[in-house]
Parts: sequence; structure tokens; C-alpha cells
Amino acid sequence: MTQTSETAAAVEPTASGRTPHRTRVHRAWFVAAVTFVTIIGAAAFRSVPGLFIDPLHDEFGWSRGTIGAAVSVNLALYGLTAPFAAALMDRYGIRRVVAAALTVIALGSGLTVWMTAAWQLILCWGLLVGLGSGSMALAFAATVTNRWFTERRGLVTGILTAAAASGQLIFLPVLSWIVATHDWRPAAVTVALAALAVVPFVWLLLHDHPADVGQKPYGSQEFVPKPAPVPGAARRTLTVLSSAVRTGPFWLLAGSFAICGASTNGLIQTHFVPASHDHGMPITTAASLLAVIGVFDVVGTVASGWFTDRYDSRRLLAVYYALRGVSLLFLPMLLAPGVHPPMVFFIVFYGLDWVATVPPTLALCREHYGDDSAIVFGWVLASHQVGAAVVAFAGGVARDAFGSYDVVWYGSGALCAAAALMALVIRRRAVTAGPVAGV
Repeated sequence: MTQTSETAAAVEPTASGRTPHRTRVHRAWFVAAVTFVTIIGAAAFRSVPGLFIDPLHDEFGWSRGTIGAAVSVNLALYGLTAPFAAALMDRYGIRRVVAAALTVIALGSGLTVWMTAAWQLILCWGLLVGLGSGSMALAFAATVTNRWFTERRGLVTGILTAAAASGQLIFLPVLSWIVATHDWRPAAVTVALAALAVVPFVWLLLHDHPADVGQKPYGSQEFVPKPAPVPGAARRTLTVLSSAVRTGPFWLLAGSFAICGASTNGLIQTHFVPASHDHGMPITTAASLLAVIGVFDVVGTVASGWFTDRYDSRRLLAVYYALRGVSLLFLPMLLAPGVHPPMVFFIVFYGLDWVATVPPTLALCREHYGDDSAIVFGWVLASHQVGAAVVAFAGGVARDAFGSYDVVWYGSGALCAAAALMALVIRRRAVTAGPVAGV
């Protein structure tokens, strides 16, 4: 399709009463750019848990299992809030929901500087930041992609998913230096300020729908009127879930994505820094390695989006999970006080594979569940975070019980093999535009 046909709108007035204007670059790409920056700004909170485990343990004497419990609540709420957030965006608009979520993240992170008991960590970091971050989850990216794009959806999904990795790349080295130099409290304040700084961009620049600016979705041949607000967000979310759980693909996607979360957010993001520190590696060095994962995560996720537009999503997922499982089996042999070539290879490889699973998973949700795919993906993402929450907690308990993380690395590697098999048995279905109830 030519640039003219993709970017130019019809000259007659649209259903919104606006007259579309010809633009050199379609407005959808500007909305995607604002979404990318928003996710980057909110990604600061994703960089903190692994950096705080040792400082909180040293200052308050809390066990790693206790700290892991707070991280577990955060991760679980991150996932369980996502499907409701997708429905709330249909009811109140993307801009309002995202601006409120960023404010809640800033509040929760800022309040941690005054905590003196473990329950306060669970309340601030677990509950408040978990709820806010859940509304900024990948369901946000799915909603933007579904509304603004009919072509290049896999690529855009990969780019927006990579935004979280870009945020990790930006914030991890900075926050690790702050923790090592000035303590963990200034790092918590930095997270709060980063979330607040993005709010004006969201409020002023993030349009809810192409019809708001009188344009077609990118790649669409027809103007799409803005749908009326959908009432009963919670009821709709639960109704979609009730229908989805009656289908086999939902359970296979949810199960494999739970293992994805267990082997990324729950395992590497939460426990890689303290595990490396156990082997004598400085916290700042370990955090820098995680940041390098973020660099290659961007490359891997965007490439995965490109592949998703061209190849069978089921086979892509099987390859991603199988290779991830093999890499985890080698990790215990690679941890050392310094950084050596095999560890660098692991970091690069794991970065390429980190969230490469998102574009094909979202594509399969769209293939099977049509217009309800964003909400269904929100529930699949919930399983991702529940898996992450279980391993975030179990990893801390295992470290307290066995004195190392080895059993967690090996167990997660075996789970990845199971996820690869689950992806392969998902059945194919023609793309539909109907609701999930009709699946």
C-alpha cells in the first residue's frame, strides 16, 4: 500500500463532523510514540524490586521471603488489574485511565520512604504500585494498537512492548547507582517523580480514538466512528472471561504466558541482582547486566513483531520458550564475581528472548477472540503476572532455605519446555471480528 493511501483521509466530513486533513505521517504513529514514552516513564517501577531486596534486608532485617511477598503482591495485581483496565479504557478513555494510574504509582512509590514495617511495604509497593502498574500493563498497548492500527499490528505491538525494556535500560543503571551511593529512599522518590513527569504528556497528547482527530485507523480503507462508552466495565470484563475460559486456546495461552512471567519478571528481574551479588558481583554491575538485557529486549521484541506479521505465532512461541529454557539450565554455571564472555552471551540471548513472546501471544488472542482480544489478553497477562508472583515469592523462600537460587533456575528451565509444548498444540482459527462469546 502506498504512503498516500495509508496516510490520507477522505475529504468529505466524517461522522464526527470533522474534515480530515492530509498528513505526511499518519497520526497513529504519533499516538504510538506518546504511548512508547508513557510506558518508558512508567517503567522505572519495574526496575526497582531486584535493587531493593538486599538494602531492605540489611536495614530492616526482613527476610527475602517477606520482601518477595511484597513483590509478589505487586506482580499479581499488575496482572489481575490489566483486564479491568482495558474495559475501563473502553468506558472512560485511555487518557483518563493512564493518567490516574501514573498518579497512583507515584503515590505508592513516594510513600515507601516513610515505611517502618513489612506490611507497609506490601501496602505501598504491593497494593498501590501494583494497581497503578496494572493499568499501565500490556493491555494498554493492546488497546492503542487495536484502535489506531489495522495494519502493522505485530510490529507496533513489538515496539510498544519494547518500551518497558527501554525504560529498564534508562532507569536501571541510574537507580542502581542511587541505591549504591545514596540509599534506596532517593531511588524510590526518583520512581515517583518519573511517573508524575509523564502525566502531562498523556493528558495533552494521547488521543483515545482516530475519530477524535478525524482520521481512519492506519491501514484502514474506511473511516471508523468512535464507539460509544461501554458501561459496566467490571461486568464486561468478567463476561469476556466467562466465555474465554470455555475455549481451549485460552488455557494454553494463559498457561504458557504464566511460565513466561515466572521466567522473566518473577525470576530474572526480581532475583538476578541478589543472586549475582551472592557470587560476589557488585550490585551496580549486576544491574548493568539487566540493563543490557533491556537493550537486546528492544531488538528482540521489535523483531518478534515483524516475524509475527509473517510466520505462524504458535511456532514462534515454541521456539522462544524452548531456547529460554535451555539458557536457564546453564545460568547457575555462569554466575561469578566478574563478567566473562559466557555470561555476556547469556545476557544478550536472554534479552532477545525476554518479551519476544508478547507479539505472537497477542496475535493469537486477536485471532481467536476478535473484538474482545484486548480484554482476553488482559486476562492472559494476569496469568503471566500470577506466574511471576509465585516465582518472586518462591525464589526468596528458596534462597532463605537452600542458601542459593539453583533449584529455581533449574525448575524454571523445565517449565519453559512445558510452555513450548503448550504453544504447539494451540489450534489454528481464521481471523474473526466477532466477540468472544461467538468463539
